[in-house]
Amino acid sequence: MESNRGKNSGKETAVLIGVITRGETEERVIEYLDELEFLAETAGAETVKRFVQKMEMKDSRTFVGSGKLMEIAGFINENKIDIAVFDDELTPSQIRNIERAFKCRILDRNNLILDIFAKRARTAHAKTQVELAQYQYLLPRLTRMWTHLERQRGGIGLRGPGETEIETDRRIIRDRISLLKKKLLKIDKQKATQRKNRGKMVQVALVGYTNVGKSTIMNMLSKSDVFAENKLFATLDTTVRKVVIKNLPFLLSDTVGFIRKLPHDLVESFKSTLDEVRESDILVLIADISHSDFEEHINVVKQTLDDLNAGDKPMIMVFNKIDAYTFVKKDEDDLTPATKENLTLDDLKKSWLAKAHSPTLFISAKNKQNIEEFKKVLYNEVRKIHIERYPYNDFLYEEYDGETEF
Repeated sequence: MESNRGKNSGKETAVLIGVITRGETEERVIEYLDELEFLAETAGAETVKRFVQKMEMKDSRTFVGSGKLMEIAGFINENKIDIAVFDDELTPSQIRNIERAFKCRILDRNNLILDIFAKRARTAHAKTQVELAQYQYLLPRLTRMWTHLERQRGGIGLRGPGETEIETDRRIIRDRISLLKKKLLKIDKQKATQRKNRGKMVQVALVGYTNVGKSTIMNMLSKSDVFAENKLFATLDTTVRKVVIKNLPFLLSDTVGFIRKLPHDLVESFKSTLDEVRESDILVLIADISHSDFEEHINVVKQTLDDLNAGDKPMIMVFNKIDAYTFVKKDEDDLTPATKENLTLDDLKKSWLAKAHSPTLFISAKNKQNIEEFKKVLYNEVRKIHIERYPYNDFLYEEYDGETEF
């Protein structure tokens, strides 16, 4: 599948490779590759072509079959491709065998995500977390990576410790991992102290799949300037702001976005970042309703929340980007059941409101649509917890009817 983008942008060029195995559908694998292309773009690469193969199971030696391997190798050689990106984690032996055939840099999904995190890390906390995850990823691949990195300096997938620690050995890597873990424990203790110093203000956490508009909503509610960009993982560090709606103060936090197939080492390293989620009183789960796979994104987030033991918290469900929602109108004589692509926004609202077990809203943070309704619901949910915590102040905070400016 050819990309529509031009090939003369000066970026590193990439091919994407996925496999449709038993139990997977072609549509789902295409969705994974769409996301992988977005990841590659975020890292700074331009996708030139995709390769997909149907197999009973992935080849333990080369991921794809030998015929497909030669086909991809021919395309890479002919078009001087810089990087081959695989949509699943590769074993060290697979990387070694594929590299012999392709003669270019080989990345798997995990390595690509780690590279983006390395690029996005700004604070000492985020940099330490990313470095730890990188070393844990590199350790089992040490022999291959070092000889490979001596030939290839810089570029996507090679940021961070790999560039400066080429001569190191496994013992030094393990020592470094131990040191980084101790450093993280120290930072985590400092952050725990900061959380205690915030008193007993009601805490609200924005959660959701990456690139759903959390930072835009954060900026809108807190009138702050949190970095927001149409790229995956635009922010890594949790940002906490004090927000006041109709004289009712509470704390609002913006957390790192979730994603499918997130590397285990990265999840472990970033668990402390998600303490804001664990310690929050209310979760605002934000979904991009214009994305064709938003329902699975919601499931990924909810599963992650369950893994963090935070899935039973009070929740507000917010569907963002209604301004970008589109649907395909069915022909009147088409008797096949309607899919979500054939539903109007009103139809979709009715279906979700019918099965919602928590307040559910449909907004456009970009165009400020239904924002007053969102603030009203948020205020009233915060107020419920606030008057439980401070019952003698109940008279100060009347139920918000959405008519008062603030």
